[in-house]
Amino acid sequence: MDIAYIPSPSTGVIHLGPLPLRGYAFCIIIGVFVAVWFGNRRWVARGGKAGTVADIAVWAVPFGLVGGRLYHVITDYQLYFSEGENWVDAFKIWEGGLGIWGAIALGAVGAWIGCRRRGIPLPAWADALAPGIAFAQAIGRWGNWFNQELYGKKTDLPWALEISEGPNREAGLYHPTFLYESLWCIGVALLVIWADRRFKLGHGRAFALYVASYCVGRGWIEYMRVDEAHHVLGLRLNVWTSIVVFLLAVAYMVISSRMRPGREKIVEPAAAKPVHGEAQDDGSTETSEDAETSEPEPSDAEPRGKA
Repeated sequence: MDIAYIPSPSTGVIHLGPLPLRGYAFCIIIGVFVAVWFGNRRWVARGGKAGTVADIAVWAVPFGLVGGRLYHVITDYQLYFSEGENWVDAFKIWEGGLGIWGAIALGAVGAWIGCRRRGIPLPAWADALAPGIAFAQAIGRWGNWFNQELYGKKTDLPWALEISEGPNREAGLYHPTFLYESLWCIGVALLVIWADRRFKLGHGRAFALYVASYCVGRGWIEYMRVDEAHHVLGLRLNVWTSIVVFLLAVAYMVISSRMRPGREKIVEPAAAKPVHGEAQDDGSTETSEDAETSEPEPSDAEPRGKA
């Protein structure tokens, strides 16, 4: 009796005519576009200008890629700098190896530069991007499927992932941890969208919720993985990172909600005031009284909702 399983691609390269495109890079690129597109919708619904998210992403994305690669190389240095390895491989980002922790940390630096140049509060921008980043991670994880990497323990479950024999890996059926994390990230994105709509999160709390909820999933998924990793007190390094970052994110949400309740009243001074009853990104409507802009309420002599 044949056992059902998820097959792995025979190659990690997609050929667009004569142009080779690695599946890992393709997933990252698609993820970035989705994050920017969805973030732009949320930013405009918050009272910002269309295109601002993309302008700041021009700073955030390159910084994030460098940060993600640095985190991976530093925490898995033995793959590049131990005896018999070629240190030049540390620059081959298309072969996989991006640490989300480094990507978010250094990407935030790039975003801060972009926001400062536009006179925009970074926490508000991060809140708008939060669910889009989670969606981007869900897409990006399929790059690991193309590279046949970051799988879990052996299993005979119907959704087991088939891994072919290769360097430092044994052929067999394994837990598809890339799929688990992809589905978890979709759930995180939906959670942030719901919570932001329900509680009107502001001042970076939507982003902190994304970070905390992602860490919960990353912790147990990381525990399932069997690829080589450094251990501290019996746990993989990334499990400890998840625990620490989760605690920091929760602490930020608690402290921020007490010190700066509600949402920002100004997200982008240069943006025009939205029309009364304008549709929001989540299907709801926002009146001119609730809109978060820097303009004063119209006087009795002005028609309601006038831009």
